[in-house]
Amino acid sequence: MQACVGVDVSKQHLDWVLGGEDSPERVTNTSAGIRSLVAKLRRTNAALITVESTGGYERALVEALAKADLPVVLVNPWRVRRFAEGLGVLAKTDPIDAQILALYGERARPTRRPLPGPTQRQLADLIRRRRQLIAMVTAEKNRLDTATAVIQRDIRALLKLLERRVNKIDERIDAAIAADPEKAENWERLQSTPSVGPGVARTLIIDLPELGALDRKQITSLVGLAPFSKDSGRKTGQRRIRAGRAAPRTALYLAAMNGARFNPVLKEMYSRLITAGKPPKVALVAIARKLLTILNAMVRDETTWQQATR
Repeated sequence: MQACVGVDVSKQHLDWVLGGEDSPERVTNTSAGIRSLVAKLRRTNAALITVESTGGYERALVEALAKADLPVVLVNPWRVRRFAEGLGVLAKTDPIDAQILALYGERARPTRRPLPGPTQRQLADLIRRRRQLIAMVTAEKNRLDTATAVIQRDIRALLKLLERRVNKIDERIDAAIAADPEKAENWERLQSTPSVGPGVARTLIIDLPELGALDRKQITSLVGLAPFSKDSGRKTGQRRIRAGRAAPRTALYLAAMNGARFNPVLKEMYSRLITAGKPPKVALVAIARKLLTILNAMVRDETTWQQATR
């Protein structure tokens, strides 16, 4: 089996190892350190270079590896930690994490996906900042009820400022989408669906760039809307969804709630599921999954909602 490289990323350092049994080496997480590491990795002929998503500290490294045409793959830290626990490795240090990442690459063989381009990265940064501002708005609104009159005035002034910033970011996001012909077409295409408004379409375009490029099972698993079985022996457990991308899953669930009331296709499906005895939340998850598969087909086939459901 061809060995894989594991690279553990921190703010200050990059710990890397070829194969999970070797001793990790360390370079600084700087431009010079990354250049040095790229030069070393060129000589390894590794099958994969496995890097965890770490909130942005990995971005410069991943971009440099991709530019050097090296087989880098970004992996979910949660999955890698569960993998380590399955091996009985409970300790967590940077060198240990690098070894675990190398082993994870060798044994799990995570799928390589195209890295986002400059426009996609800009959109991701903007939507991330928007969510931060929305969280601040929610926190300030929650303080209003128990605040004194003088503090309420200060909170309301801050809320106006935050809401203006949210509107500005929305304008920048919409302008960036409009400047990209493919994204602009998908923006209009997605909104042809009853119950899918600008917010849901924006989230899907930014947080789910794979929409239209994967098949039905792959896209529902990626978002976290695929039900997983929990059976053992004679026991048949309840199917549940888990993991996946939270932002598009939440957006689709909200769209499903609207669709169950106002979208004729989804409304009929919801009624049928409720009549069959399904709990409302289970029915809404099923609708969100159905909605995702239809939207995925619409983007893939370049059709509108009416054409897709005809």
